[in-house]
This record gives sequence, C-alpha cells and structure tokens, in this order.
Amino acid sequence: MPAAPARDRAALLLVNLGTPEAPTAPAVRRYLGEFLGDRRVVQLSRWLWLPLLHGVILPLRSRRVARKYAEIWLPGGSPLAVHTRRLAEALQARLPLPVAHAMRYGAPAIADALHALARQGRDRILVLPLYPQYSTTTTASVADALTAFSRAHGALAPQLRMIDQYATDAGVVGALAASIRAHWQAHGRGERLLLSFHGIPQRLVDAGDPYAQQCRATAQALARALDLAPEAWTMTFQSRFGRERWLLPATDATLQALAAEGVRRVDVACPGFPVDCLETLEEIAIQNAACFRDAGGERLSYIPCLNDAPAHADALAALVRGHLETWT
Repeated sequence: MPAAPARDRAALLLVNLGTPEAPTAPAVRRYLGEFLGDRRVVQLSRWLWLPLLHGVILPLRSRRVARKYAEIWLPGGSPLAVHTRRLAEALQARLPLPVAHAMRYGAPAIADALHALARQGRDRILVLPLYPQYSTTTTASVADALTAFSRAHGALAPQLRMIDQYATDAGVVGALAASIRAHWQAHGRGERLLLSFHGIPQRLVDAGDPYAQQCRATAQALARALDLAPEAWTMTFQSRFGRERWLLPATDATLQALAAEGVRRVDVACPGFPVDCLETLEEIAIQNAACFRDAGGERLSYIPCLNDAPAHADALAALVRGHLETWT
C-alpha cells in the first residue's frame, strides 16, 4: 500500500499554560511548583529562587490560591481545562486531521500528547500555543518543551512546527470585536473599555521581549475594528507577581483612578487570553470588580473570552490551514 500523502499524516496540538487538577492546596502546590520553577517564567538565579519558592512562596500561597480556584471551578474541572478541551473539539470538527490538546504545566503533558500523535503515525505536528502574543515567559517555554522532545527522540521524532504568535490575526480580532459588540448589545455599554493583558516584568521587555509591543498591536487592531475613539478605551496589564517593576499601566490601579475621576461603569475584556481562566474569572470579574466598586465605581462588566465560540474556532482553523499549506 502506498504511503499516505504528507498532508494526511499531519496533526494539530493546541497548548495552553496549565491548571491544577483540583481546587485543593496540594494540587495547587504541585502545579505552582512546576509553573514557577520554570526558568522562563521566573528568570532569576536558581540558587536564590528555588529555596524561596519551595520554602516560603508555595507554603504561603497554595491554600490561598486554591480558595480562588474553588470560586470558579466548573463541574467538568478548571475553566481553563474545560474551555481548552472544548476549543480542541471545535477545531476537530473543522479540520480534516487529528486535533489534540496539552498543557505546558500539569496534565495532559506536551510530551505525552506528542507521543500519542506519533503512535497514530502522525509525522508532522503543528503546535499552536494559545498565547496570541509572543513572550519569552510563555511561548518560548513551549518551544523549549518541543526541542527537548525532539532531542530525546532523535530521528524517530515527528517533525514539529510551532505558530509562535497571532497577535493581529484578522479572524481572531474580528471574533473579539464581534463578542464585545454582542456583550454591549446584551448588557449595555460602559463609559470606558479596558483591554487587560497579563503583565510581565519590565526588564524582560527592556531586554528585547516583544510581548508588550504585540499586546499594543492587538489592542490597536481591536480598537480599529470597534471604531473606538482614543478616549474610549485603555490598555492595561494585570497579574503582577513579586516586587519588581512590571508593565504599566496596571489594571487595578487604572480602575481605581477611573473611579476617582467619576467613571461609574467600565467594561473589561482580556484579548491576550483565548479561554477563560483564574486570571479572568477570579482576578478580573471578582477581585478587580470589587476593587472598582470600593474606589467608588458602580459596575465592572467583564466580557468573557472567546472560549469555544464558533467564530473563534473558525478563525483558528483558518490560521492552522494557512500554516499547513506552507508546510510542504
């Protein structure tokens, strides 16, 4: 029997950050230990960071973070896990090739997913990290895992190719704009739209990380798609960790300032997060909403991520097809 055409031996692997397996302190501690132990995530000397991580941070943070996960946990598991799985299923329905998903930290592991696809005879695997904007703290870590897999398996490893960013992809930006318009139609429109992205330390951007620039490109493309005046929207950064300087302006400080200026209703969308997770559902929709009210605001309306919405799956499927067409 002749070998199948190369296109028939391709597969797609979606990769997301990861999540604890349960909203419990032990599960959170295992997850945070792997996540914060990655050199890409915390780029400090190991002899200084690891004793601090395991001796101080994990014992203090795990129980507190577990309570936050418990507030948003779904019947099917962590929101990030549930929505990532559903998005993979939506892409599977749109693409004539196997679609799997994996997590950079936790389960299902990238190496396990690659092994499974290779056992199916898939010798070309396109990897799509669910990080629209490239960063050395996220996308590069996925690349590290792919490199480690290829080195471990040598000539037997499947060919791997990664989509390293899609910050201004027209299909995704259009889907984001449509979701915001639909939210405004259903819930009314606030006085200001905040586009909140996950932050990273400023020193990484100073050293050449393109993340902040790509976040600005996404925000500007989305503002153009929504036909927003400059004073109608603001780009901010959330999820600061540690004491060093992170990207500014900060989401929480911006919300407090807006309330002090007399703004009573704000809408917040998170275009850097393809699916909802702790940082959107707890940090923005609960924690930052309370912060805004405490500062004198009336309502923070959180606009959900695209998750497995048909427009999102359509846009990512088109993105995948374009990359596969150039991979001969």
